[in-house]
Amino acid sequence: MSLPPSDQEKHGPSIAEKTDTDHQQINQQFDLDSADITAHAPSLRGRKLTAAVAFVAGIGFTLLGYDQGVMSSLITGNQFEATFPEVIVEAGHPNHATLQSFTIAIYEVGCLFGALSNLWVGDKLGRRRTIALGGTIMMIGAILQTTAFSFIQLTFARILTGYGNGLVTSTVPTYHAELSPSAQRGRMIMMEGTLIVLGVSIAYWVDLALFFVNWSSAQWRAPIALQLIFEIIMVTCIGFLPESPRWLVKHGRNAEAMAVISAMEDKPPMDPEVQRTYYGICEAVGAETSGQGSLRDLTTGGRSQNFRRTVIAVTCQMMQQLTGINLVTYYATILFQRLGLSDVNARITAAANGTEYFLASFIAYYAIDYVGRRQLILIGTIGQCIVMLLLAILGYVNNGPAQIVSVVMLFGFNTFFAVGWLGMAWLYCAELAGLRTRAPTNALSTASNWTFNFVVVMLVGPAFNNISWRTYIVFAVMNATIIPVVYFFCPETGGRSLEDLDVVFALAYINGDDPVKVSLRNDVPLAGSREADEILGVSTGVQYHHATKPLASFSLSSEARTPV
Repeated sequence: MSLPPSDQEKHGPSIAEKTDTDHQQINQQFDLDSADITAHAPSLRGRKLTAAVAFVAGIGFTLLGYDQGVMSSLITGNQFEATFPEVIVEAGHPNHATLQSFTIAIYEVGCLFGALSNLWVGDKLGRRRTIALGGTIMMIGAILQTTAFSFIQLTFARILTGYGNGLVTSTVPTYHAELSPSAQRGRMIMMEGTLIVLGVSIAYWVDLALFFVNWSSAQWRAPIALQLIFEIIMVTCIGFLPESPRWLVKHGRNAEAMAVISAMEDKPPMDPEVQRTYYGICEAVGAETSGQGSLRDLTTGGRSQNFRRTVIAVTCQMMQQLTGINLVTYYATILFQRLGLSDVNARITAAANGTEYFLASFIAYYAIDYVGRRQLILIGTIGQCIVMLLLAILGYVNNGPAQIVSVVMLFGFNTFFAVGWLGMAWLYCAELAGLRTRAPTNALSTASNWTFNFVVVMLVGPAFNNISWRTYIVFAVMNATIIPVVYFFCPETGGRSLEDLDVVFALAYINGDDPVKVSLRNDVPLAGSREADEILGVSTGVQYHHATKPLASFSLSSEARTPV
């Protein structure tokens, strides 16, 4: 029922009039067509959209974990050995230890090339299409693995599956970070780490269940084929989600970007917070020269500090692998067999280890926004160093009680890794890079992860055959080396938007300060404010208003401001 004219005057302008006014303000402020914004509005908003993005990203990382864990038990199963005798390690064929490692590690080579190819295809295709492409390639690879009857076919199929996974894992963290509100980003992406371990745990239990099917090649074919379920869900669901607003702005699709930001925040486009987020993204794009990120851009310094940020990201992913986690993840069953457990008990213990690993990952999920990125990494690395040193001592003693304690120590190592590194490396690298170089930086950092993943997995088998328990000393030294690197060179990224980090690095450059120290300050201007424009060297001629005041008000205080 409409109000009488007199009541309308009392109650102010009508909803239709207010909407028209909002549309006019949007057009004037950002040169955007409000009808175009409405046309691109996602069907999901707010928490539902955040949950849907987290679900698809989680499926991608559950798939990663499943693929990492599935070969751990299969490679020593009687049916797998019957089909691929090249992997049987015995006194007469000592070189088969290398082939056994090669069978597992060749997957990482595919992942490496997939991640590197994202340098060229990532920004061209966009986040969604890259994920869909990677998932499709993984499906083809999984089918070829499942139907393999020769070592050559298995090797090719694992490379192909890895290639698709490289595309997915170098894109999903970026996509998830760019579609997550800064207040929730840490926990949302740390959940991806938890889901990696869920995938590992599922793989271990599936392998255990089918270990007893020792009369059929389904013992190893069925576990490999099961990954198709995750791949189909991921490829199907990604088609119903919006593209990253950062990628959209970068490619001139500004109205669509505004619609996605509005949906992310579950607020109208005229809301000050939506405007500040949108302007902060535009500001980040404006601070860069036109064009797409390339290898040359990764070497630039100045206010953007792209080279420093890229080196930190690549080093971070390298360090994650040099901790020795895949010594446990890929070789869990073999390690427990070396400690005197039977085939069945070793598989049961490996499955229990994966389950405990999954539960331990929730520690970081709840601590990430309270403790910070750097502190969790340092705590985890110190713990890992101590555990590896103890494993070396116990391996030297090598009696019954020492073997029992070694089993417990392997559980402890997974716990410390879950706290410090599991999801952290993916989150940290996705946060660290600037918008222009985010796709190539994440491609290179993910390639670094897979490169050193391959190196570790390839060397562990021969290392245990040649130097036995001394292998643990190598990883203890690696972890001890990582501690000062993190402390002195890795800035804190928690509690800031992705665009705020551009301001942190630019401010450090201008003042000649250490970015680590600047990142720990609380007085760094927010992206989208006048002060941030000045720090970034952006001249837009845009007016600003206080972020907490109505649109009609106007303030030039030193607090965060948004454009009008």
